[in-house]
Amino acid sequence: MKTRAITGFFFVIVMVGSTLLGPHTFDIFYLALSSLCLFEFYKLIKQNNIEPLLILGLVTGIVLYAVFTILAIDNSDPPRNHFLLALVPCFAAIFIQELFRKSLSPFTNIAYTMFGLLYTIIPFCFFNGLAYLDNYTGFNFHIPLAFLIMLWSNDTGAYLSGRFFGRTKLFERHSPKKTWEGFIGGVLIAALAGYILSNFYKELSWDKWVIMAVLIGCFGTLGDLVESMFKRSINIKDSGGILPGHGGLLDRFDGLLLSAPIVYAYLYLITNS
Repeated sequence: MKTRAITGFFFVIVMVGSTLLGPHTFDIFYLALSSLCLFEFYKLIKQNNIEPLLILGLVTGIVLYAVFTILAIDNSDPPRNHFLLALVPCFAAIFIQELFRKSLSPFTNIAYTMFGLLYTIIPFCFFNGLAYLDNYTGFNFHIPLAFLIMLWSNDTGAYLSGRFFGRTKLFERHSPKKTWEGFIGGVLIAALAGYILSNFYKELSWDKWVIMAVLIGCFGTLGDLVESMFKRSINIKDSGGILPGHGGLLDRFDGLLLSAPIVYAYLYLITNS
């Protein structure tokens, strides 16, 4: 427990610092983090005799993140969507390289290489985009930082509520310890955090912050369950050991992987309506 607490403390410091230190640090940090998550994913599926195209997948992930970051920052009219063309040779190369490998399941390798990008890189692209939702003001750390605070509030609230009040299993097949009481407690604590944040960050009204918190609580929990399903499908307990007491990066960011795209879509729609 002591190791977990120490790791968690420094983890929070690094995450908050990366958000506060400006756009370049923010962009590069989450590029590195998403790439490490992708590497961890590829490493895990290799244990099941699947051979993803690791190097090419990582290169494609970096290009994918960079392109979406450029488009998120771009405020030209019309937008410079031609940067998306950089992805064409990357995705083509994945198929071409598999032609020259001696594998019994070439399309399985291709599918998992592609799925790794969808599962790990794309969510961080949307999370990065939260800082650039308003193209006219440029980088704004308020929304991504608030997202992290509400996500952590949900995790903490779910853990405490489940521990003290948990009785009814939420989804026992994939996560035996999760309960409906924990889920509801987590969402309520996240909503409270959203309301408190609305007093400091005025980009959104209090009700929109609370809705954002509820989305994070609901889809963050679903992301956790999806990652549990993934780990059970390959028969492992933790996705890695990079964070002592917390497991791997996928264990730590499973809630972000589903909730970040949903929250981005919600905020984009309400700010552009």
